Amino acid sequence: MKSSLWLRKIFHMRHLNTQIFVLMILTVTIPLLIISAIIYSASLQTVKSEYTSSSDLILKNLSFNIDQYLQSIEKGTLYAHMDGQLQNALEKWIHNPDDDQKLSSQYVIQHFIGTLEMTIKNVDSVQIYAGHQLFYSANFNRADLHYENFEQEDWYLKTLEKKGGIVIFGTHTPFHKIDTKEKVISIARVINKTGGKQPLGVMLVDIRLDSLREILSLSENTKRNFAITDPSGAIIYASKNPDFSKPMQIDSQKFEQVLGQQTGSFYSYFEGHDSYFNFVTSPYSGWKVIQYTNEKEMTKDSAMLGRIILFLAVGSIGMAILFLLIMRARVTKPIIFLKRQVERVGMGNFDVDLGSKRQDEFGVLYQGLRKMVEELQDYIERSSKAKVQQKVARLGALKSQINPHFLANALETVQMKAILNDQRGIGEMIGTLGQLFRIHTKMSKDIVSLEQELQHIRLYIKVQQMRFGEKIRYSEQLAPHTESLQVVHFSLQPLVENAIIHGLEKKPGHGLLEVCAELHEHQLLITVRDNGAGMNPEQLAALRQRLADHTDAVNDDNHIGLVNVQERIHLYFGTQYGMAMDSSPVTGTTITIRLPAVRTGS
Repeated sequence: MKSSLWLRKIFHMRHLNTQIFVLMILTVTIPLLIISAIIYSASLQTVKSEYTSSSDLILKNLSFNIDQYLQSIEKGTLYAHMDGQLQNALEKWIHNPDDDQKLSSQYVIQHFIGTLEMTIKNVDSVQIYAGHQLFYSANFNRADLHYENFEQEDWYLKTLEKKGGIVIFGTHTPFHKIDTKEKVISIARVINKTGGKQPLGVMLVDIRLDSLREILSLSENTKRNFAITDPSGAIIYASKNPDFSKPMQIDSQKFEQVLGQQTGSFYSYFEGHDSYFNFVTSPYSGWKVIQYTNEKEMTKDSAMLGRIILFLAVGSIGMAILFLLIMRARVTKPIIFLKRQVERVGMGNFDVDLGSKRQDEFGVLYQGLRKMVEELQDYIERSSKAKVQQKVARLGALKSQINPHFLANALETVQMKAILNDQRGIGEMIGTLGQLFRIHTKMSKDIVSLEQELQHIRLYIKVQQMRFGEKIRYSEQLAPHTESLQVVHFSLQPLVENAIIHGLEKKPGHGLLEVCAELHEHQLLITVRDNGAGMNPEQLAALRQRLADHTDAVNDDNHIGLVNVQERIHLYFGTQYGMAMDSSPVTGTTITIRLPAVRTGS
């Protein structure tokens, strides 16, 4: 309904070029914008889906590589449990902690440190503690060290609690270096005697962040950035090197989600942009590997597609405007000119300029209009002469017509004369005829109410009952509210007349005539039924064919009234309405009129 209303509004616009322009916008630009929006939305979802899938795969690979690296460090520190010479040196140091004992073990320790350095990449320093003292320290960066009260430090106590298990300490300033800003990762473990649980010392290995950078560098780019935190949320590594002493500056609830779940993803505002985050948890270290990307970078390709589509939509509007200008010059102006010339002709001015040198359809139209104007002017002149002659002839015909009111008044005069002569039956019949004639002359409308039409029928029946006496009985069955519905004036009288003349008059004995009205699916059904002589199948078929073909038989005036009623119904209400007929010599004749259920005055 809305679309049809829009179309009607468009076609009611004054100028053709405006209609065409609006139609081009509606049929080209708007559908293009809708399709563009759908394509952009689909491509955006596809890009995001592909990005999230690839991000999940990258994170899993990174987490696996980090775990592999940490496990290689753990395996490297296991050499302390298997190196018998190192363990003998530690036992001797515990029982006799002097410098001579340390010097005698120098070769053994250097051999162990060399093996450790070959196994673990980017080792920054190695310290071995035994007998409540520092047994050995290999500081590859040669920074000042401070080892006092190490046995009360947190890292040392946590390592002792593990009793030989590995302890990983996230990014921090080296525990014993003085005045250094370089961050390291530390791994510590208790060195137990081979084959037992007797602790011989504690080993602390500091590792530079270069290894983590190498692992992450292959995946880092302008789109992808990474951060690694420990289970408490402290930052171990970040692509953009934030302050490791502070947590990531993202929404606190989102960060709690990262710390509380093993894996997941979300969108959050970060570093001045809407960003996409996804994360996994390392099963070995418990570290959280977090990947984050600026959403604009992630959807940059889709945004480019959107701009291209928008450019095409704007281009289509430009083409519509260009087409509008061409249309205005080549089509609209000639049409407006023709319109004005036709309006002048409509006002009676035939002195118009309809000459054109164009060879296209407009040239043919100009020539046709010029010829039409010439023929119209000639026709008007001939028609004027004919009308003058017609008026003269009509004036003579009017003089010979009888005034209907004079006839009605004359019938009333005869009625009064019959009553005065004590002929009341004749007077009543003449009075009824007078009423019938007055109703017929007063009703000048072609469409009347069913009640008005029935008034005419009742008077007609009354006249016929005066003629036939008790032979004809009449009844009405009207559904509620049907009396005010519209019918064609003088449409029931021919049906009632046929029922009496061709049905009841030929039937011996009493006859019944019924008029019924009912409503069915917004239609008025009027049935005229008699139990008279009826028709045989051949007569019924012939009459039905006459009603369907709208033709009158040349020498048959028996049913011309029925054909006339059928044609008038079709004229006023359409061919979907009309009469249906059924008849037999046994049951009589039934005629049903089907009309639209419209109240009088609607």
